[in-house]
Amino acid sequence: SSHEHKLNFTKSKEVCLSYIQDAMLQKQWKRAAEFLTSYVEALEKDYSREPIGPSEMIWRIGTEILCHHSHSSMREFNCFIEQMKTLGIKRYLKVCLEHVFHLLCNGQTDEAYQNLSLAESWRFGEQAAIQDKEMKLIRAYRGLLDYHSWSKQKNILLEHGLDGFADLSVEQEMHSSFRKAAVNLKEIIKIPGVWDLFVKCYVDLLEFYGDHNEAHQVLNEYAYNSKFPANPNAHVYLYQFLKRHGESKKSLVSALKILHDIAPSHELMIDFNTMLQKSKKRKKRRLGLEVIFAALDYAGWKENAKAWSCLARQVKQIVISDKHLDWIKQEWNCRKDWWPAFHFSRYLAKRNWQENKSLSYEKALVAGILLGKDCKYFKYVSHQGCKAQVKRFRMLKKFVNRHNPVYLRICS
Repeated sequence: SSHEHKLNFTKSKEVCLSYIQDAMLQKQWKRAAEFLTSYVEALEKDYSREPIGPSEMIWRIGTEILCHHSHSSMREFNCFIEQMKTLGIKRYLKVCLEHVFHLLCNGQTDEAYQNLSLAESWRFGEQAAIQDKEMKLIRAYRGLLDYHSWSKQKNILLEHGLDGFADLSVEQEMHSSFRKAAVNLKEIIKIPGVWDLFVKCYVDLLEFYGDHNEAHQVLNEYAYNSKFPANPNAHVYLYQFLKRHGESKKSLVSALKILHDIAPSHELMIDFNTMLQKSKKRKKRRLGLEVIFAALDYAGWKENAKAWSCLARQVKQIVISDKHLDWIKQEWNCRKDWWPAFHFSRYLAKRNWQENKSLSYEKALVAGILLGKDCKYFKYVSHQGCKAQVKRFRMLKKFVNRHNPVYLRICS
């Protein structure tokens, strides 16, 4: 019957789609392409479908297959994408953007720029208005390529230098690229969102032409505007800008404090700790200890010799002065149940000693203070150091033994 035929037809399409999915998951791109061909042929015979669903599915599946198929070429990919642009008017600009990304990944910058220019001039009744967000992205990426062009011309002038008309020609072209890039980049970063690359490029343009106030304002807005999502990179860019322009230590600390609150494991926490330790204010030195302890909570920092050196130096200073042991105690109380296994096992002591003796020294000092002279990590490393007749390890052992009562006070 007609009803049974429709049910069987629908079922066969679903089965075909599951075969495509299975082939893609197993990276069998040739098999996936064959099933996709069958799926498209099935859709051509199915007059009951809604046009929006399948065309987007074919676009996304087809793009993925062509990107990975061993026998696909840029010509085939370009032909396929052009067909998808024609079929998918409701997502025309999205398809254009994906086409541009593919061209850029294959080093075809000029072709990508041409496609962006064509997309920017595209108009299709109310569909053009509906795709306003995509159009803004099209312009933003064209601005990014204008920045790329500006950067190349700038490097020619700065590195090689030209004479006469050639020099003037490159300079004029460079300024033209600057103007086009600046207009589009400035527009996109006004919209709340994560625009890291666009912000960096726009700030680079402004700094090159000496507009430091505008650059500072852009970075402040990107970092502190509550309409924008929390973004560690925004504070990193602001900090780097302030540092480049010799701003006050107070401004640098303020930028890094917010970065610490958002991303306590960021690599700049070593810089932050160093600045805080140099401060004469007790509150800031206390914060410095908190910062370095927090960073070492993360697995990516386990073997960071600089971080352990920072912690060892501050802990040693506190122990020698016999002041602020409560700082160490407060930080240690919430970690004493898991840091010994995480950082100070005998296994890690052996590995650290074999791979990085400087790291093992710093860690052994911290372990000896926090866990006492009977700590497995400290005992192994100090024994190996003394056995190798390394003077500083003998001094380390003496220091920890002499100050072992500190451990008892921290753990009480």
